[in-house]
Amino acid sequence: MINPGTYNITAYQGADWDRTFTITQSSTALNLTGYTAAMQVREAADSTAYLVSLTSGSGITLGGTAGSVAVAITSAQSSALSSGSYAYDLELISGSQVTRLLQGAFTVVGNVTR
Repeated sequence: MINPGTYNITAYQGADWDRTFTITQSSTALNLTGYTAAMQVREAADSTAYLVSLTSGSGITLGGTAGSVAVAITSAQSSALSSGSYAYDLELISGSQVTRLLQGAFTVVGNVTR
């Protein structure tokens, strides 16, 4: 088990947001072949409803032997969010094993030009 990293995200309402993370173990890229990933944004960690949900092939792309995890939120998804602070986490899944990679605040800055 690893402790998840904390990475606070600032997204701009109505704009695309994307980041690519590289997962390493002992300074070597982790082979993510056969893994899937999921990320959700909620009002708070204990909220029942999610505001954004991404999965492998739908907002998350895993880079196999390169160990990369590319996450993308579309402008349509960010447009649906009110400005404010939320919570998110990003998990890596292999079979029945789930590892939380990242967690933190997900802040949406309101859009002026609409």
